[in-house]
Amino acid sequence: MSTIISDVIDHLAGIQPGSSLDTLRDQRRQARENAQKSFQALFEPEFPGNVTAIERYAVATFVAGLHRQPHVTAFYAASLQDLGHPRLTDAIKAEIARGSVEGPYGRYPQGPLTVEDKEGPVYKVSADNRESLGQRLAAALEHAHLLVFHPRDASPAALQKLLDAGWSTTDIVTLSQLVAFLSFQIRVVAGLRALAGSSAIETTDAEYTQIFTGVLASGAV
Repeated sequence: MSTIISDVIDHLAGIQPGSSLDTLRDQRRQARENAQKSFQALFEPEFPGNVTAIERYAVATFVAGLHRQPHVTAFYAASLQDLGHPRLTDAIKAEIARGSVEGPYGRYPQGPLTVEDKEGPVYKVSADNRESLGQRLAAALEHAHLLVFHPRDASPAALQKLLDAGWSTTDIVTLSQLVAFLSFQIRVVAGLRALAGSSAIETTDAEYTQIFTGVLASGAV
């Protein structure tokens, strides 16, 4: 589990104390601290409610896999393994392969943005893995896939599927927060790793800041 890791983003990005990227992140110390607190609140909460640790790490593994970030996927999959569910991990990995598509896609409400409508698949957990995952977790993966690839298709009907699978309204908020946080975390880690890959080039702190800000703003990661 991750309780011994003081900063998960630093860990995933391979940032060493005293490095240029460490200095860069420290320029936004409050944001850095809040990112870690968000991780702890979502994955190591004092009061977890009805959303179990297994569900949290299973969804995280799936979402990281959909983002095609192997190191982040491995991090969350290892935590899922530590919880003692190797078959569940195998099922999640199989669903990552089934759910990997190109996005974003979906339909906007009728209006100016409808010119950007794009058709895409509606992901469903396979029948074999649905039995391994259970109805509740299977519904969570299907909803997470929607949020990652075609959030424009979010609807009351999509939320009703979660309710029908046993997710309460509070649980659904937690699930949505998980997916949103992971999208943020993965983007930050990808940007930092891209900067780390350019370490052979002498880059000033100001240039690092400019590049990193541009990477995040572009949405390329």
